[in-house]
Amino acid sequence: METAHYGIWSLLPPLLAVAAAIKTKKVFPSLFAGIWASWLVMDYGKPVESFYHAVNTLVDVFQSAGNTRTVMFSALVGALILFVQKSGGVEGFVQSVMHRFDRHHDISRKRLQWLAMLTGMVVFVETSISSLTVGTVFRPLFDKLKISREKLAYIADSSSAPVSVLIPFNAWGAFIMGLLITEGIRRPFFVLIKSLVYNFYPLLALLVMWFAIRFDWLPGPMKAAEKRVRETGKLLNDDAHPMISGGLTETGPVPGVKPRAINMLLPLGTMILIMPVILLSTGRSIALQKYPGEKGWRFLLHALGEGSGSTAVLFAVITALAVASLSYRIQKIAGFNRLNDWIVKGISKMMPLALLMMMAFGIGMVTKQLGTGIYLAQALKGNVHPALIPALVFLLSAFIAFSTGTSWGTFAIMIPIALPLAKTFGLDITPVLAAVLSGGVFGDHASPVSDTTIISSMAAATDHIDHVRTQLPYALIAGTGAFLLFLITGLIGL
Repeated sequence: METAHYGIWSLLPPLLAVAAAIKTKKVFPSLFAGIWASWLVMDYGKPVESFYHAVNTLVDVFQSAGNTRTVMFSALVGALILFVQKSGGVEGFVQSVMHRFDRHHDISRKRLQWLAMLTGMVVFVETSISSLTVGTVFRPLFDKLKISREKLAYIADSSSAPVSVLIPFNAWGAFIMGLLITEGIRRPFFVLIKSLVYNFYPLLALLVMWFAIRFDWLPGPMKAAEKRVRETGKLLNDDAHPMISGGLTETGPVPGVKPRAINMLLPLGTMILIMPVILLSTGRSIALQKYPGEKGWRFLLHALGEGSGSTAVLFAVITALAVASLSYRIQKIAGFNRLNDWIVKGISKMMPLALLMMMAFGIGMVTKQLGTGIYLAQALKGNVHPALIPALVFLLSAFIAFSTGTSWGTFAIMIPIALPLAKTFGLDITPVLAAVLSGGVFGDHASPVSDTTIISSMAAATDHIDHVRTQLPYALIAGTGAFLLFLITGLIGL
């Protein structure tokens, strides 16, 4: 069928994937159902043949060197996370910053919340680890100063995904760039960087959290939670059922290791510094050919934009692991065998993330083949004002993420739809991409079935529904602000 799309049938697979995820709360089988349904459409209803093609789609994901590098990077990030935990790097960083906050070790309630927020932002490599670190490390201190566990869960949750999606030098950035490459975007790193200024929800979520800490702003249920702790000393509601898992809280250093901030800052700093270096080295020759007259900082920007993001993140994390291994051996923290065990164990913990990436890249590939975005754009053109597209994309992404509890699954479904939509309407793709990312994070942040929301409740040892209730007003305020800004962006873009 040599057409740009498969008509209204091209909408069926992504709708099925979303509906299945909402119904079952299982992301992996839902995404595969979407891939299988796509091939049912393209194979004209042949179930056996389409199943064969669906499985081969997942195999074909690794035909792309960029996809393979992205999956490898995400797996190795698990090893790096375990390195900085077991070496005492995270605990050392917290102790170091706390000492600088108050040299007399008499830290105030507000300063402690600033410190928790800062820690969550610094541990930006992976959202679950950020939430776990903040919740488990700061829980005893929050309890001591009579700050509610609901407030701790809110800070842990709000300083994880909103920060991670704004920093391209982590698994989030690699994943999003992989989806952009699947859509034929030639300079994914450059496009992602340009979209950051429009990524309104994460920016507003961080601003709202800063405002809440700075002015002790406690809307709705959070006010009742804080009042309970301050006046009665009760850490939880009487009918609360705190979520806690011993396996999740094992984030401390190995016995006998002295916590040192350098053991976290050195590998993370290495990774951040190496990424632009590799981007420049991989993009330099292309930039020389395309922009022969450019020099100085303009040429550097072109070279960065033409560089391979997947190559940069992969070799950056490998270099960071090498530097960390050498440092830990010099300090006699771990020998070769222990380091090898950490790498294997860290990689194994990231296998669900790697599987999600494979499924996401797969559904992105088949959605593009179906022409879902092209069909939807043609159907909406003439019926929807172009100025509304960014705001509508934000709302749809937020709904999918809230219903399914996954921002990454939302990105995989919405990016292949939203970018063709933007092109058909003649819009700049960067605000529309930002609308997908913002909506995905907003919906995930407000969702009671989101993994990061659940992990934040576990790490803070609070009742999960209490965490959702107390966080929701903050999320809704930031989400409403983001929606209005996307409306304004659409109007200004005309």
